[in-house]
Amino acid sequence: MSYTSWRGVVGLIKPTMRTGSLEEFIRLLPEGIGVIPLFLQIQRGDEDEFRAALRAYEARIDELAEQKVDLLHPEGAPPFMVHGYQGEQEIVKQWEKKHKIPVITAGMTQVEALKALKVKKVLGVTYFTGEINDTFTRYFQGAGFEILGMEGISVPFEDVGRLSGEEVYAHTKKAFVKNPGAEAIYMLGSGWRTLNIIATLEQDLRVPVVHAVPARVWAIQKRLHIRQPVKGYGQLLEAMP
Repeated sequence: MSYTSWRGVVGLIKPTMRTGSLEEFIRLLPEGIGVIPLFLQIQRGDEDEFRAALRAYEARIDELAEQKVDLLHPEGAPPFMVHGYQGEQEIVKQWEKKHKIPVITAGMTQVEALKALKVKKVLGVTYFTGEINDTFTRYFQGAGFEILGMEGISVPFEDVGRLSGEEVYAHTKKAFVKNPGAEAIYMLGSGWRTLNIIATLEQDLRVPVVHAVPARVWAIQKRLHIRQPVKGYGQLLEAMP
């Protein structure tokens, strides 16, 4: 471990080669945490491709384990959520048993974040449409949450990063009004650039927002026994519950 990674090293697996979320993640991490990123090339963003990606994830897990990282974090919620909450748990257990290194998926960070915020009724917003949103709903139901809706916005998978924060804000507020009673909002995926609207959504709708990037930063700090709050990106990182 180099002196620049004195608080720990995270082995990261990105599901696509999009720019944006990796930079956001590294900016929000406390100083002293090293990151070794590897990449997959998921392109279509459909359920068949997500299921087929598991073998590629496992190969990257093996590569990163050889580097003796302190934590393995395969990103991309959908490729694991398609296996169900319990199915994901079994996959993670197998990898941890093989490599003796903790593993945390994107979905796991988000489930833990919602539980730390002590909420049960959750509204989800995604950049997917159709039956796959039902798959995401079943995943969170398996984790013990009541999902009031999993509202998708129609956009080509490769163009998700072009959505403005204002467009996503409008979509989220409309979904919130449509599904009364939500105790938190869950934003699925790192593909959209929406860090800038988290605080505004929380202020306007008066519920916490769980976004993939802050949830990742929060959960990794927790795993590495670090507690360094970050302001401006929602209650989760500010309060560090």
